[in-house]
Order: sequence, then C-alpha cells, then structure tokens
Amino acid sequence: MSTQIKSFVFGPFMENTSVVYDDTKQCVIIDPGCFEEEEERELQSFIEENGLKPVLLLLTHSHLDHVFGVPFVGKKWGLIPQVHPLDQPVYESFDFSCSRFGIKPKSELTKPAYVLKEGEDITFGNTVFKVHFLPGHCPGHVAFECEEENFVVAGDVLFHRSIGRTDLPGGDHQTLIDSIKNTFFKLDLNRVVHCGHGPTTTLADEKKYNPYLN
Repeated sequence: MSTQIKSFVFGPFMENTSVVYDDTKQCVIIDPGCFEEEEERELQSFIEENGLKPVLLLLTHSHLDHVFGVPFVGKKWGLIPQVHPLDQPVYESFDFSCSRFGIKPKSELTKPAYVLKEGEDITFGNTVFKVHFLPGHCPGHVAFECEEENFVVAGDVLFHRSIGRTDLPGGDHQTLIDSIKNTFFKLDLNRVVHCGHGPTTTLADEKKYNPYLN
C-alpha cells in the first residue's frame, strides 16, 4: 500500500481535514476541523477501523476552522500541533476569532510547537513531506508536499478556480499571489492539490485556468 490520504469535510465552514497514512499504519492528522461530537467520532472511527496510529498533528495554518479539532486530537492521541512560527498571532487569537463569527469555543487550544520551516522534511512511517512556506492567506501558512505520491496538502492557499481570502488579519493579496506563482508553480505541475475547502485540483490546471492567476 502506498501513501494514501483520506479527507473529511468538517465544521460550519466545510473545511477539509486530512489523514495521511501508509503501510506502516502510522498516520498524520492535518488541519483537524471537527467541530461537533459526531465529527470527532467519524475521525476516530476511521483511524481505529483502519488500525492507524496517529504520530503527528500538522497545521497548514491557524484559522479557526482548521483548528477546531486540535483539543480533541491532542487529548485523544497525545499530539501537539506543529505550526509555523509566523502563525503564532493567528493561533493565539482563536478565542477572538470565534467571537467574531459568533462561535463559542468548546475547549482551549492545545499549546503548539512553532517548529515548521520552509524546506524541511517531515518523516513518518515510509512517507516524507516537504514543507513549503506560502504566506498571504495567513502569515505562517505552509503546505505539505509528498513528492513520491504526487500530491500536496495545500490548506487555503489555492482552490479549484479560486485562491484563499486575504481580508482577514495577517492576510495580503499580493503576497499570496507571489507565493502561488513563485513557490507553488515551481513544483511539479502534475501535483494533485488537496485543498482546505472544496474539491481537489492540480497545479497545472490552476496555472492554466484559475481566473485569479491570469
């Protein structure tokens, strides 16, 4: 079995949570957006039914819809979220962000480790992720590229025919465009992009057809 990715659509913002795993049964959980208890059970059931062992909790960025499930994952599997250092202000503004959207947090966020860096490799089981720094949607936004299996977990940088919003604190439109064109589009354009919201796409498809990039 090669490295596989399972996505779940969670929370009031329809966010894509990813579980990536391989034949060692080790897995990483990326951007847990589970908000309701039934969503937590869905995530837990998939992991347990497939005999997986969560070993890492990774965040592409710290907007509230991507971290709702951090307390559950941290408590259930003893994992500390790994975040890019520049996203610390966003992570720490979780309660304020929730209040802006009229959402009451169920639990305090787990204290993170601000350790993700551009160009580093993250290894679990037989799988290697390369970390890419892609600011613009969030100051410390990153993506995780699996070269061997030809995919990238992109968070909210790039969507099918769209891009991440830049009107939230720490966002900047031109910075996001530069990140996509100067970093994302320098990768193998055949890469399948697992987006933070909506369907998957490819870098080649978005470079050719995305109206925000042409």
